[in-house]
Amino acid sequence: MESIHKKKLAEEVADEPVSPTGQYFNSLALSVSIIAVLELEIPFDESFTFPFLQNLLVRINPRFSSIMVTDDHGVKQWKKVAVKLEDHVKIPTFPVGLSKECYDMYLDDYLSEIANAELLKEQPLWEFHIIKYPTSNAAGTIIFKLHHALGDGFSIMGILFSCFHRVDNPSKPITLPSLRSSSESGNEKRYNIRKFVTHFPSMLLNTASDFAWTLMKSSIVEDDKTSIRSGNEGVEFRPKAISTINFPLDHIKQIKNKVAGTVNDVITGIVLYGTRLYMQNASNKDSGILNSTALVLFNTRAINNYQTIEEMTSGAKSLWGNQFAFIHVSIPKTTDSELADPLEFIYKAKEIIQKKRSSLALHLTGKLVQIIAKLRGPEVAAQYIHGTISNASLGISNMIGPIEQVAFANHPCKGMYFMSVGVPHNLNITVLSYMGNVRVALATEKGFINHHVLINCLQKAFDRTFAAALATS
Repeated sequence: MESIHKKKLAEEVADEPVSPTGQYFNSLALSVSIIAVLELEIPFDESFTFPFLQNLLVRINPRFSSIMVTDDHGVKQWKKVAVKLEDHVKIPTFPVGLSKECYDMYLDDYLSEIANAELLKEQPLWEFHIIKYPTSNAAGTIIFKLHHALGDGFSIMGILFSCFHRVDNPSKPITLPSLRSSSESGNEKRYNIRKFVTHFPSMLLNTASDFAWTLMKSSIVEDDKTSIRSGNEGVEFRPKAISTINFPLDHIKQIKNKVAGTVNDVITGIVLYGTRLYMQNASNKDSGILNSTALVLFNTRAINNYQTIEEMTSGAKSLWGNQFAFIHVSIPKTTDSELADPLEFIYKAKEIIQKKRSSLALHLTGKLVQIIAKLRGPEVAAQYIHGTISNASLGISNMIGPIEQVAFANHPCKGMYFMSVGVPHNLNITVLSYMGNVRVALATEKGFINHHVLINCLQKAFDRTFAAALATS
C-alpha cells in the first residue's frame, strides 16, 4: 500500500513536458504574454486576493505553480515549485486625491510598463495586479498578466469564467453568444454536403495559393513600410500604449445582416477600414495601394463554446493550452472614392476572409511549424513564427464574452478587455464582446502610431459603415 501511495505521489509531482507552442512563445525569438483587464463597479477588497489565488488560480492547472526548465536532454519541462503568492501580487501606489482623468493616465502608463516588462523566469509565469484608484471606466481595476506559454486566450477566458458569476442570478450559468449553430436540420446537413462537393476544387486551389502565400510571407515577402508598420527590428521591446473603444453589438449585427456575413467578418472589416483611414490620414503617400496584411488568429478547437476548467483539462484530449492558427488577410487596396464607400470595403474584406477560411492552409501552416520544430528544433520554429508575425502589419484576435453582467469575487464588472504583448508588431488589436458591447483594444507603439487618431479613425469607420447600412435598408 505504501509503495502505491509513493508511486501516486510521484506521478502527481512529475514534471510535465512543455507543449511545442508553449516553447515557441517562451524562446529566444519570442516571449509573448496576455494581459486581461477587469473594470470593477466597486473598489476591490484586497482580503479576497490570497484566498482567490490559492484556492482557484493556483489549483486550476499545474502550470500556475510551475516554472519552465530544460532537462539534461535539452527538453523543456514544467517543474513544480512552491508558490509565494506575495511575489505575484502587485499593488502600485499612485498620488492620492487626483481626478479620474488623471488616474486614467496613470493606469495607461502602468499598463504600458507591465506590457513591456518580462515575467520572472525564476517563478511561475503570471502576475495579479490591483489598481485601487478610480478611473473614468471603473471604481477599481484588476489586471491579470499571464505568459502565453500557459495557454491561449481561450484558456485564459476559461480561467476568468471559473471565477465569474452572474450578477442577476448567481445560481444560473453564464450565457455566451453562440459561435455557430448548435444544430442543423437534415436538409441543412445535406445542403452543406452538396456545397462541400461543389466547392471542393476551388477549395484545393485556394489552399495551394494560400499556403504558398503564407510560406512567402513568413520568409521573403514583407509588407510595405507604412504609418502602421515601421519595418524596424525589435518593435516588441518598444513601449506600447494600450487604448480601447466600444461598439454596440446590436449595430454590428445590423451591418452583418446587410453584408450577409458574420459578426467577426464585420468587426474585422471595420478594423481594417479604420486602419486604412488612419494610413490615409497619417501618410503623404498613396496609402490605399500599399501592401498591408493582418494576421487574424482563429481558435482551432472543434467545439461550439467555452468549457469549464474541469471540462477543459480533463478527458483523453485536453483543450487547455495553445490551440489556434492564423491566416493572412490583406487589407483591401482602395482609391479615395472606394474608401468613401464603407459597405464596399466591408464586402471586400468579407470575401477575402471567407476565401481564406474555406481553404486548408490554416491547418497546413500549423503542420509545417510542427515539422520545422521536429527537424530543426523549437527555437528555429519560434524564429519562423517571429518572421511570420513581423512581416505582417498588424495582428487581430477575437474572443466572445458573457451576455449578462458578471461579478469577479463578488465585484460586479463594468467592462473587460485583453491584449497580447511582446508581439513583434507596431500595432496589435484584440476584440472582446461583453454585455451587448464589442470592446476593441489597441496596443500601439509610442512615438510611432498616434493612438488617439487611430481610435478616431476606427470610430469614423464604424459610424460610416452603420450609417451606410441604415441608408440602404
